[in-house]
Amino acid sequence: MVTSRIVFLGVALVLVASASAQLSENFYAKTCPGGVQAVAKVVTAAVSADRRNAAGLLRLHFHDCFVRGCDASVLLASTPGSKAEKDAGPNLSLQGFGIIDQAKAALEKTCPGVFSCADILSLAARDAISFIGGPKWKVPLGRRDGSVSLASEALSNLPGDTFTFKQLVSNFAKKGLNEADMVVLSGAHTIGLTHCFKVTPRLYPSADKSLNSTFVAAQRKLCPNSGSAANKFIHIDNTNGGQTFDVKYFKNVLTHQAVFKSDSALISTSSGRSKVVTLANSQSTFFSAFGAAMEKMGRVGVLTGRQGKIRTQCSRR
Repeated sequence: MVTSRIVFLGVALVLVASASAQLSENFYAKTCPGGVQAVAKVVTAAVSADRRNAAGLLRLHFHDCFVRGCDASVLLASTPGSKAEKDAGPNLSLQGFGIIDQAKAALEKTCPGVFSCADILSLAARDAISFIGGPKWKVPLGRRDGSVSLASEALSNLPGDTFTFKQLVSNFAKKGLNEADMVVLSGAHTIGLTHCFKVTPRLYPSADKSLNSTFVAAQRKLCPNSGSAANKFIHIDNTNGGQTFDVKYFKNVLTHQAVFKSDSALISTSSGRSKVVTLANSQSTFFSAFGAAMEKMGRVGVLTGRQGKIRTQCSRR
């Protein structure tokens, strides 16, 4: 029995590696020339209009890849008999769906039935972060779209903001991402917003003892302990207006000014702390490592070849 399980796991890993190997930056060179540029045009216009869209598109890509792999299942709408990923609790605050739809509509006019929603998601995240001054990484293309989307799988696969270091490492490992990938990808929290109800458990009735007291006082002013403030948005990283992609997030973690418990957990082990210190001290190191980890994440569980399909509308199966 043990031997058969090892063989099965080996076969599964080979299949995943094979699918990932079929991706190529030039995948649409003949079938949809100009398609990559068309996506970038839509994305840069959206982020230029509202810089907050960069965080939204990055988070959308992450939440897609961590459930069933990077197959655009997060974009599918619920049906009368099945609640989709996008309607699961952790995904109710996701943003950027309209931008993806806009890019898909543009592509359907010039290259109908060719460009996958999964590839649009991957490109959109890269283009959005690059546009606001963050790193630009390679995005090999050729993903196909999945047809299954289950809210229950989002709940069981996405990492939680109260996770311990051990839980984070385990969660990422299930996606083929290692500890270093987990730490650097957590740096995505250098941009974006969260609700006060995500923050107040660490502030009231008594503050989390691991937090900086000055930080606690500032957070309490932003998020008073009242029901009316629960849905108020605050920056995850308040430095530089909360929308600059830089190493300030890691500096905040080191000075015990992290919003989420899972962020504070990064320095709860000597291994994690060492990685955070390295990233906090060099923006070029952070950018390089983040780009490499994003490219790696973009290959998680991809469908290629005859697998999956090409949706003509990203929200419909």
